[in-house]
Amino acid sequence: MPTKSTFFRRLLIWRYKHISEKNFVFLLALVIGLLSGLVAVTIKNITFAIEAVFEKGIILSENSIYFILPVIGLFLVYLFVKYVSKKPSEHAIPSILFSLSKRNGLISRRKIYLPLITAPLTVGFGGSVGLLGPAIASASAISSSLGQLLHIDRKTRSLLIGCASAGAIASIFKSPIAAIIFAIEVFSLDLTFASLLPLLIASVSSVITSYFFLGDSVLFDFTVSEKFQIKDTLFYILLGIGTGIASIYFTKIYFGVTSIFNRFKSARQKLIVGGLAIGVMLYFIPPLYGEGFGFINDLMLGNDKQAIGASLFDNYLDNIWVVIGLLFGITVFKAIAMTTTFAAGGTGGIIIPTLVMGSSLGNLVAKIINNCGLGFSVSEANFTLIGMAGLIAGVLHAPLTAIFLIAEITGGYQLFVPLMITASMSFIINKNALDHTIYTKELLEKGALLTQDKDKSVLTLMNLDAVIEKNFIVLNPEMTLGDMLKNGVAKSSRNLFPVTDNENNFMGIILLDDIRTVMFDQSLYDSTTVETFMHRPPEFIIYEKDSMQDVMKKFQESGAWNLPVIKDEKYFGFVSKSKLLTAYRKELINFTS
Repeated sequence: MPTKSTFFRRLLIWRYKHISEKNFVFLLALVIGLLSGLVAVTIKNITFAIEAVFEKGIILSENSIYFILPVIGLFLVYLFVKYVSKKPSEHAIPSILFSLSKRNGLISRRKIYLPLITAPLTVGFGGSVGLLGPAIASASAISSSLGQLLHIDRKTRSLLIGCASAGAIASIFKSPIAAIIFAIEVFSLDLTFASLLPLLIASVSSVITSYFFLGDSVLFDFTVSEKFQIKDTLFYILLGIGTGIASIYFTKIYFGVTSIFNRFKSARQKLIVGGLAIGVMLYFIPPLYGEGFGFINDLMLGNDKQAIGASLFDNYLDNIWVVIGLLFGITVFKAIAMTTTFAAGGTGGIIIPTLVMGSSLGNLVAKIINNCGLGFSVSEANFTLIGMAGLIAGVLHAPLTAIFLIAEITGGYQLFVPLMITASMSFIINKNALDHTIYTKELLEKGALLTQDKDKSVLTLMNLDAVIEKNFIVLNPEMTLGDMLKNGVAKSSRNLFPVTDNENNFMGIILLDDIRTVMFDQSLYDSTTVETFMHRPPEFIIYEKDSMQDVMKKFQESGAWNLPVIKDEKYFGFVSKSKLLTAYRKELINFTS
């Protein structure tokens, strides 16, 4: 009986004989699209099953239930991570982007099943996060594992991970065009025919999978009844400004709350504090419970009371300004509840919470316009819809994704102009205030951020270890000139010598030119030491700190041909400009071919 390795070896041989590389990528994109669709369907059904248990067995309108369920869910995730996974959950998109830039697109196989367990436990019990991020993470891990089994090169593996993300989005939202644009905007994939067609295949096959298992039901039950009117342009600009400011708030709250929880020493402390905080928020603001698709639908249908749910203000909901105040509270606290869920150990995504926050903001802006007493009238449903696009554009720095996503999931193509106005305004405001998003800030600090800038992306993909050279003879500062010539210069093929003390602490360097005028003066062989000729290099490369962009910049500014590398405060080797440029040229060819 053939082993698994033998089977895949025979499969590879058959593929090389009968399928061209291009067609093989198309075939893999189709398979990955189908698998991504299955992942999305699975994670949604598991979550719905958990929610159904509580809907049938517990009266969820009682706010005390909202208080306790998220704590139970987070505790179950905590137990799973501690005793089964044994590694804390990572945020889906940033971890995938890091894998693409620093791990050659290799993702652990464990991430195939971990999100399918932790995310439904988090969301099903009421955690205020979304399922899209975990679905993308699981689908991407499947794509990476398939690429490894079939010995796919790094560039193609990265493209197929983009296909997996597009497939997950297309399946959950039934929005194939927005899914493709997301992969291009967020994953910085090249917009070429070679990349576009596999993304299209994966997206379409994933949507078909979703239709097969879930039917033709849509997330948002919405039909455009009030078309765009030119007189409303100013109000959509106002909404764009509002969502731009809200997106800045969303991002800053995320990093602010995260930094607070990072002060806690243990996961148990984070769970207790975070769980109680979420419970309190949900007790007073029930719409923060779970993903929030029901809240969005109720707002678009004009069911304000049902959207807001049972609260301390039930007797005052006939007053429109009380409703506006409650919607403002939901807008403000959704970002806090989402981040607290993450910080307490939950698993989920930020895109769906962003939609919830945007819908609340859009609806309250429309209500203010309609009730300010100046005789204006706008569609609250349309503003609810377009508010989602504005916040997505700002938070993700992905305006095209926002426009097509909202247009596709609602069939609101008639609102394309206001979508463009609001999304572009929000993006411009956020981009001018914040250079990087929730997804990219941490990656930038690690020097692992891929962008549409090919030069920066090539440097990000490069590995410092690959250009470090260690074939240098190390000198001691107390060594005499004669010993240096005999045991150093005579045996070395390099014209540079690092100097370290007995504990390998870097002291300086000596170039062959530094001793050229005295190297034949035998009277100095015993009377002078290495320390006499030693000098400091123009720059240092800190192994733990410097990215490849930093390394290239140091070479440009110093004009040096070789720079020493310091690791753990000890001498580690040298990087030469010639080897760095050769590696850069090779990586650039691979990146653009």
